[in-house]
Amino acid sequence: MKHIKIAAGLAHINYGMADSFDFGYVNRNMKEALDAGADICHADAADMIDLKNQQLIGGHLIIKAVRSITDKEIECHLYAKECDRLFIEKIANAGCTMLIIPAENFLGAPLAYIINWCHEFNMKVGLTIGCYTPLCFVDEAIYDIDRLHIVIHGAGTPPAGETTWAWRRSALQLVKKARKMIDECNPACELAVDGGIRPHNLDPIVACNPDVLIFSTALYEDPEGISAGVRKCRVAIDDAVKRYGLE
Repeated sequence: MKHIKIAAGLAHINYGMADSFDFGYVNRNMKEALDAGADICHADAADMIDLKNQQLIGGHLIIKAVRSITDKEIECHLYAKECDRLFIEKIANAGCTMLIIPAENFLGAPLAYIINWCHEFNMKVGLTIGCYTPLCFVDEAIYDIDRLHIVIHGAGTPPAGETTWAWRRSALQLVKKARKMIDECNPACELAVDGGIRPHNLDPIVACNPDVLIFSTALYEDPEGISAGVRKCRVAIDDAVKRYGLE
């Protein structure tokens, strides 16, 4: 039976004190999630340009803090307009295993440099297809990346259990197209899906055969606690995997 990885997100709402990061708070939450069965730490980082409602967050300090409590994968999901070699070197030295960047912000030669820099520091690299970004942005890079990361947020009415974001209307078709692209062009590449995923609504996403699902609210806002949130996600994923016969 296929094992779909659970990535425990550390979005800005989970960092505790926004102005002076509470690393103990971050570590306690992430350690509980990982100990309960999450496979990956998914740490967001953002600038004030690409996401205007977030301060510069994440990066090497958060990654270094989490690395002190786990040997599992730690990935940095960067929402930014720019990324240089120094940033990549810092997060790599802090213990990051993958950098994920927005496909619409990094094209051509700048993307080639970033891929090479990540490989130089023994990190994997992924591209995000963000809100309303078309899949064609990765037509060329798909052959050389390790993760195709689909964010399914869009405008409109949020799905059940979600209060701020809807799924884009093309969400399921987009994930299916991404799966097909990977299978045809780069089978070693992971397919990840991110955005408003909960135990009660993940079934159609699992049916599209992803490799990684990112959870944040479903874990950290579960009324029974983080460990219970992880367990509920794992049960729901595995039940769907069995139902669809994924291997």
